[in-house]
Amino acid sequence: MSLALGNTRTAQLPPNVNRILLVKNLPFKITSEEMFSLFGKYGAIRQIRIGNAQKTRGTAFVVYEDIYDAKEACEHLQGFNVSGRYLVLLYYQTNHKPRKTNLSMEEERVEQLRQQYKRMSHEEDDELNE
Repeated sequence: MSLALGNTRTAQLPPNVNRILLVKNLPFKITSEEMFSLFGKYGAIRQIRIGNAQKTRGTAFVVYEDIYDAKEACEHLQGFNVSGRYLVLLYYQTNHKPRKTNLSMEEERVEQLRQQYKRMSHEEDDELNE
């Protein structure tokens, strides 16, 4: 490893960076060998999972052994052209879960905001008329 690369490994990483990359916009016919060849240039790969269901085609998860290798791959391969398609790479967020919203509570909150807005606009109208 070069000395310059060693210095980047001591830098603090942003909280969203992890060793799992979500790769989108892949060619549907890409093979795992092609994926290992493309992503293996940036470090040791633990696993590659290519989507093969209708909803997951064109996507893959790439899991690196080292977080810094994943960061380097993400920086270098973002927008990379593979078979006429430009790759989109994201750090997979394992702790991201969509919030369930209670519909009745949300409707009540919206109604309160409407009432508040109406009061504010009536007060402004009254001030202008004085």
